[in-house]
Formats: sequence, structure tokens, C-alpha cells
Amino acid sequence: MTAQPSSSSSSSSVTTETLAAFSDAWNRHDIDALMGFMTEDCIFQTAAGPDACGTRHVGTEAVRKAFAAAWQAVPDAQWTDGRHFVHGDFGTSQWTFTGTAADGSRIETDGIDVFTFRGGKIHLKNVFRKARPNLPAAR
Repeated sequence: MTAQPSSSSSSSSVTTETLAAFSDAWNRHDIDALMGFMTEDCIFQTAAGPDACGTRHVGTEAVRKAFAAAWQAVPDAQWTDGRHFVHGDFGTSQWTFTGTAADGSRIETDGIDVFTFRGGKIHLKNVFRKARPNLPAAR
């Protein structure tokens, strides 16, 4: 899906359709498509990690590895019920994250990505996710 200029005055040209396509790439586990949405000097800040921002990954190589690690940790990871918002060079995507943890327990928790855009691409993806205990394994 090609990003179309939004009706707001934005230099980024990122739209809610762009964010929906980005979300679809996550659900397909398509790392090449995901990286096509990102700037060369992109930044990914995870929901968890040792720093106040979680863990900060900078640049395409580091972000690519961090994105792929999500599917290694949770091979059936999905981000559903997406709701996307764009205003100028800022946007958000709300979602419900689901998947199966290594111990077989089920993950189901709400979260939001907060984005900044530059030149029609995502420059910063900053993740916030509810801390919810995993659910019992499906039988």
C-alpha cells in the first residue's frame, strides 16, 4: 500500500493508511516491508528494558534485529484491533498484542505505539504496553 498525503498540513505524508499497512507487515512477520517504512537513522524504543525508555535501538541494522527478536520470542505474535491516528509528523497506533509465551501461557495485552515521522517515513517507534500477567496455556 502506498502512503497518500493526508489532509492535514504535514511534511511527512504519513497517513492512517500508512500505519495500518505498517501494522499489517508486523502481523505478516515481514521484516523487509517493516524496514521500508523506517528512516535510515530510525529509532525503536521497546516496552521493556533497563532504561527509562525501555531499550533504545538506533539505525536500520539495530532496529531490524530488534523487530525480528519480537517474533523469535513470540512466534505467533499478532497486533489486532488497530486504531491509528496521524497529525502532522506525529502519530499513534493502539492495538491488542496476542501470542504464546515460551512456557505455553497466552499473552493478551493492550498497547500503543507513539511515532514521529520524517520525510514520509517513521523515524521513531516508541512502544508502551500494559503489564498484565500471562493467561493460562490453551488446552
